[in-house]
Amino acid sequence: MNNVSHIPSYLSAEHLGPWETYLVQIDRVEPHLSAELRPLAPLLTRPKRALIVDVPIRLDNGEIAHFEGYRVQHNLSRGPGKGGIRYHPDVTLAEVMALSAWMTVKNAVVNVPFGGAKGGVRVDPKLLSMPELERLTRRYTSEINILIGQDKDIPAPDINTNEQVMAWIMDTFSMNEGKTSMGVVTGKPISLGGSLGRKDATGRGVFVSTVEAARRLGMQIEGAKVAIQGFGNVGEASARLFANAGAKVVALQDSSGAIANPAGLDVRAVKAFRHQHDTLIGAPGAETIDAGHFWRCDADILVAAAMENQITASNAGSIKARILTEGANGPTTPEADLILQENGVTVIPDVLANAGGVTVSYFEWVQDISAFFWTEEEINARLDRIMREAFAAVWDAAQAKGVVMRTAAFVLGCERVLMAHKLRGLYP
Repeated sequence: MNNVSHIPSYLSAEHLGPWETYLVQIDRVEPHLSAELRPLAPLLTRPKRALIVDVPIRLDNGEIAHFEGYRVQHNLSRGPGKGGIRYHPDVTLAEVMALSAWMTVKNAVVNVPFGGAKGGVRVDPKLLSMPELERLTRRYTSEINILIGQDKDIPAPDINTNEQVMAWIMDTFSMNEGKTSMGVVTGKPISLGGSLGRKDATGRGVFVSTVEAARRLGMQIEGAKVAIQGFGNVGEASARLFANAGAKVVALQDSSGAIANPAGLDVRAVKAFRHQHDTLIGAPGAETIDAGHFWRCDADILVAAAMENQITASNAGSIKARILTEGANGPTTPEADLILQENGVTVIPDVLANAGGVTVSYFEWVQDISAFFWTEEEINARLDRIMREAFAAVWDAAQAKGVVMRTAAFVLGCERVLMAHKLRGLYP
């Protein structure tokens, strides 16, 4: 089956973006599925439900502005939808579809009882005041209200959204329900039912999965050279945890530029500088480098924690790292995947590496429903155990089948989803 030819009428075949990447991944995985489940593979190439909404808000100057919003539920066979909401001027339906599909696979890989969903609004939040951002969030929530709920679809933070945005979503949904519904979103403030450990969870999962890979490859984390693209929530937490373990963070890159220090950057000093000046350029103890040099830098471990389609055929061959850990969703194109494989780079795929966030989101959801909260030590211990078990399952499957880790992770996740389909049957 050539999934790329199965394009829904509401998408343009010339502008599929990340959705095409996902379809190629499914194409590569399908031959490795069990004979029993392979005929069901087309179910993975179509989202269950996609909602496009107009989000009108009154700006501070009295004018009315319109923004385009999305919520896509890719698959709900294993439980309610789960996936973040991003605010970005380049968000598209095709992108949100791909992100929802990767959430389906990711949730299955770590075996949490969720399906895949994702949302987004085409907006540059930096151009909005805080009151405008609140009005945007509340109106968007009202528009997708028909889809979300603690037993239907549970949003979370993503690019340019945070715990304050989640608080507004929870409050708006609760007002419409006539009761406080803490479980409708995760990634909330602690005082509103958020979970301890949630903020660092994705970065912690990146760190734990990289440590597991390094151990199997005979690498020491202490003294290892690490380069990280992205210095937001995921990248910063990853950098801090690697530095705490004795690794040297030798390069960082984000939307403001790239910096390096072969002797190791002071992660905490860089974070403080970035917070104060809104840029990495000029951080203490750092040399400014260009984007091309970042990919060529001398590093043992590369963490891609920015956005999708960052590692392409044009820069994959420059990567010297032995391990590439995908902290972002879809940062590596299919063409780049083949180059990295030929060069012997071990890629820890996004559906495994960055699953720490959704795992602790699951913990938050459970705590909200039960109204019983755990300590941060309990949460971190449970997260570490789930990440190690999931990594071991994917690594062992890759070794047994003679495939790369991405293929093994997709086989594991997709078979769990398709088995749920098979057992549930087709209604009516």
